[in-house]
Amino acid sequence: MQCSYYDAGVCRSCTLMGVPHATQVADKEAGVRALVGAHLDWLPPVVGPESAFRNKAKMVVGGTLDAPTLGILDRAGAGVDLQGCGLYPPELSRIFGVLASFVGLARLQPYDVPTRTGELKNILVTLAPDGALMVRFVLRSQESVARIRKHLPALGDIAVVSANILPEHKAVVEGSQEIVLTERATLTMRVNDIDLHLRPQSFFQTNTEVAAALYRQAAAWVDEAAPSSLWDLYCGVGGFALHCAGGPTAPRDVVGIEISAEAIASAQTSCAELGLDRVRFAAGDATQFALASSAAPDLVIVNPPRRGIGPELAGWLESSGVRHVVYSSCNAQTLARDLAAMPSLRPTRARLLDMFPQTTHYEVITLLERR
Repeated sequence: MQCSYYDAGVCRSCTLMGVPHATQVADKEAGVRALVGAHLDWLPPVVGPESAFRNKAKMVVGGTLDAPTLGILDRAGAGVDLQGCGLYPPELSRIFGVLASFVGLARLQPYDVPTRTGELKNILVTLAPDGALMVRFVLRSQESVARIRKHLPALGDIAVVSANILPEHKAVVEGSQEIVLTERATLTMRVNDIDLHLRPQSFFQTNTEVAAALYRQAAAWVDEAAPSSLWDLYCGVGGFALHCAGGPTAPRDVVGIEISAEAIASAQTSCAELGLDRVRFAAGDATQFALASSAAPDLVIVNPPRRGIGPELAGWLESSGVRHVVYSSCNAQTLARDLAAMPSLRPTRARLLDMFPQTTHYEVITLLERR
């Protein structure tokens, strides 16, 4: 992949830009194998397109009302426009110009980091497989919400539009308050013939094609293990749980746990549409849920953030009697640490998924079986 922004030194976010894609994948797998174990049965890596793969854009807004930038900030806090970034598919890139014009139309003063003035901090856009879009305006206050609502028709056919309020001056993407401005409140992400409903503050993998492969791999291992019950911890919008719920002839008792209430609301909507009466989702801390449970399921799926599952949950899994664990990780270092804390659960199979081409990041899924 060739990138004019990278070549000009304007943006260096893609640290592997210029490295052949096949070499990127091979190097990532070699690094993960060194940490997790070369003795495992390593399935061939899952590789998608090296460009135009992102389903989500996190655009920092800079510049002025008349000439806004959508992209990143430089070291001085000035806006750097990246509307032509090659990581975004055309269906996503096309909306950037509309959004830039909307900034001026709705008088959304870009937030200036050095002086801490202005209103509009970020614009977050998510693309569904069917081409539908979710647009979120991250604002310092509600001062401009009425103007956004007034000028919504100028955005065209956008499925979901919301205002996210982030009053604090800190290096985070969004705040806790969300104001949905459209009739629809969820974006439908159809993955492997399953509709996953995504609310504004719900997490979803940024590479839909590779995420679909991740869910298929987990479902294949779960079907092979044939548990009658399973937990999906750190379940997000329920991708693993809904893919692993079993068919009509072999339904399973499934519980999904996620700290985000918004994500759980998304998962519950999807579950209700699918008519899965043996699947339930609840908002809560994954570790505390496990520690407070009186009985363990046959199989547990974990998909934690980069910090991993931690010593408490690893210790619980080690002593629980759970026969199988499917561990999806974006950080092989914390995965290796957690595996060392669960010596009775032996990793047997693993697979690297190139979720984030042009960077050193990845996803790796590992099957653990009790000795």
